Amino acid sequence: MSGPVNAEGTGAGEEGPRPEPCAATAWVDRAGTVQLWSAEAEALLGYPAQEVCGTPAVELLTGLGDREAALVGRDRPEAGLSWDGVLALRHRDGQEVRVELRVRPLMDREGRAGWSVSAGDARRIEREDIDRAMMRALFEQHPAPIAIMDGELRYRLLNGAAEQVLTRPGNQLIGRPVGGDTSHVESGTVDRVLRQVRETGDPVLSLPVRGSPLPGPDRDRMWSLSTFRLTDPTDRLLGMCQTYADITDGYRAERRLELLTRAGAGIGATLDVARTAQELADVLVPALGDVAWVALSEAVLEGDEPPKMSGPGRWNLRRIGVAPPGEDWPSGLPAAGAVPPALPEHPLLQRIGQGETVLLPDLDSVIAAAEGHSELAHLFVPEHGHSVIAAPLFARGLVLGTVVVWRTRRPAPFGQEDADLLTEIASRAALGVDNARRYTREHRAAVALQQRLLPAATTDTPAAETVGCYVPAGGGAEIGGDWYDVIALPSFRVALVAGDVTGHGLSATATMGRLRTAVDTLADLELDPDELLTHLDDLVQQLQDEAPHQGDIVGASCLYAVYDPVSCQCTLASAGHPPPVVVRPDGTVRSVEISPGPLLGVGGMPFETTMFDLEPGSTIAVYTKGVIYRDDHDPDAGLRRLTDRLARFAGPGRDLDGVGDELLRSLGEAPARDDMALLLARTRAIAPANTATWEFPADPSAVAAARQAAAGQLAAWGLDEVSFTTELVVSELVTNAVRYAGGPIGLRLIRENVLVCEVDDPSNTQPRLRRARWSDEGGRGLFLIAQLTTRWGSRYARSGKTIWTEQPLVADLGMPGLLP
Repeated sequence: MSGPVNAEGTGAGEEGPRPEPCAATAWVDRAGTVQLWSAEAEALLGYPAQEVCGTPAVELLTGLGDREAALVGRDRPEAGLSWDGVLALRHRDGQEVRVELRVRPLMDREGRAGWSVSAGDARRIEREDIDRAMMRALFEQHPAPIAIMDGELRYRLLNGAAEQVLTRPGNQLIGRPVGGDTSHVESGTVDRVLRQVRETGDPVLSLPVRGSPLPGPDRDRMWSLSTFRLTDPTDRLLGMCQTYADITDGYRAERRLELLTRAGAGIGATLDVARTAQELADVLVPALGDVAWVALSEAVLEGDEPPKMSGPGRWNLRRIGVAPPGEDWPSGLPAAGAVPPALPEHPLLQRIGQGETVLLPDLDSVIAAAEGHSELAHLFVPEHGHSVIAAPLFARGLVLGTVVVWRTRRPAPFGQEDADLLTEIASRAALGVDNARRYTREHRAAVALQQRLLPAATTDTPAAETVGCYVPAGGGAEIGGDWYDVIALPSFRVALVAGDVTGHGLSATATMGRLRTAVDTLADLELDPDELLTHLDDLVQQLQDEAPHQGDIVGASCLYAVYDPVSCQCTLASAGHPPPVVVRPDGTVRSVEISPGPLLGVGGMPFETTMFDLEPGSTIAVYTKGVIYRDDHDPDAGLRRLTDRLARFAGPGRDLDGVGDELLRSLGEAPARDDMALLLARTRAIAPANTATWEFPADPSAVAAARQAAAGQLAAWGLDEVSFTTELVVSELVTNAVRYAGGPIGLRLIRENVLVCEVDDPSNTQPRLRRARWSDEGGRGLFLIAQLTTRWGSRYARSGKTIWTEQPLVADLGMPGLLP
């Protein structure tokens, strides 16, 4: 097995690839006899050493030509000193094994002792050669950057792509440790990952890292970094390998999609114009730019449509949303709330007004755009601003406003992709702004309607001083059907009303208006509270009959209370409404025990009346369920909270003005989940000295006695000026009672800011004003009373009725006065 050259061999003096050392070895002496045989050789050919040693080596060759060449080489040492090649050897099982041989001469004193032979499986070696060639080609020609580091994390090999990504000009990395300012990528991240993988052995794949491999306008790049260990078959660390994949396009697309998703989720959810503008600015900074503002037409802020602008000078835009807010906003640049001066007819502004997005990618284009209008630059160009995009908020053919985004800190300028992205975000935001504008307009109209339907917040009558307040649900974002009312009744009495229509929105508000009007009308009939609620229940049932055609469900609760300052008694009835709470002059607070009837609209159930004394100086609170209902759904706990707050805020000596709002703020959530209506009334009493009462039989002589009694009382009060008129009124009313009703007949005079005259009789016949013919002898009494008094009317009691009149305290009806 010495050195002849054949088709598959290479002579000792010829150049060629050198095979890697083979595991199988043998020693052949000068005679060609095998003397030594390794265990690896036994594994390769199957022969144990005892069978091979002492036999001619050529016996292992299968090819006749190979055997002859080997014999020639043995007999002619000068034929070659060494030999490499591929030969076919015979395996012990008779199969042929092609091996790659390396034959080298061994020298002794005489110049030749034999040959050392090493051999390996030719197919495995060929595969290894192919693998090495493929790896070399992959490393050198693959477009992805590949870096090889040793165990000490020093750069050893970089392919061409890695040279561009990792190496700065004039800064060679080979032999330098990873870390520090040695590359265009995040060196700290690279070093940290390398150490982690070296220690744990677990590869880190597809880790995004930021880099900027090449100078130019598009320097920011994103790479997917994969790091793993290089080991031998015994898992001994040979080095580390990192590969980079450019994911910039996908990363940017993902960021654009993420920004669009954030814009869709975060803009326009509140239906508030100003907040929507701020949400848009917050989305854009820092995701797209460094400075951004949103300017809206002032008409849009009010809920109206923007003007059909003929030019930028008539835009009248107010800067609403800015980012970054607060101290981070660039100094010298107008902040939120600023209104720019009239703008010139600039081509760029005209393009924006036509719905086009304008991109100025660099400082030169910004300077060119500002040429001739440098006095306006400080209003629109932030410090260090070098690239800008301006897009209109364009909806339904109208420019609602504009959004402007600048880059000041990041060096990369805006590109067309950024402009397209802002255009899409602005178009979505414009719909949000327009929806918020429409909501503002509708909500403003609804709130105005509700405010018109509610009574004055404060009233001051001889019976009580009242303060009312109303808080819509959602902190004003919603409107509903809660209401309160204060109705002045004859004889200085006052009715306190609170009601709650189910649901929210305009339908609930409209239903509330109908019910409040009905209560006002029924109150004018001076019905008892239980009877008034019965009539109101009938009305709600009629509204329910209309509901299927209108798509609404109608239901309501109501509390109606009447306070009489003469008797200091309060009479009330409830239709499914919470009880009132009373703060007495001594500071004690308690809720009134009532028997509430069913909700309005249930029908078929009676309402019960509750009567109780109410001392002068007491504060009575009527309210809707939103005041006491909370998340715990425990009205008793809510009622206890209300009584505690009333004792603190509405006790004796406290001015009612502002108490209601303060009390609701202390009770309510922010914002409230349900409407809250609260009416506080501090009661007063008419002094006994200001009333006079008489009772007469049903006799014609009672007319003169009644006139005489009235005249005497008026003289005692110092009201002689109205004595004549009052005597005529008393005469007519008592005469009618004697003639048509029978006795006993009651007469009562009450003096306050007006003079009230009341005549009671046991009849339930309704007095009726009519026009008497010229030939009639009667029928002119009530007509005369209507001419002599400011107003008159009648009310029914459990038995009988009362006819009442009101007169000013001076004789001239056109000049009413007040007693000191």
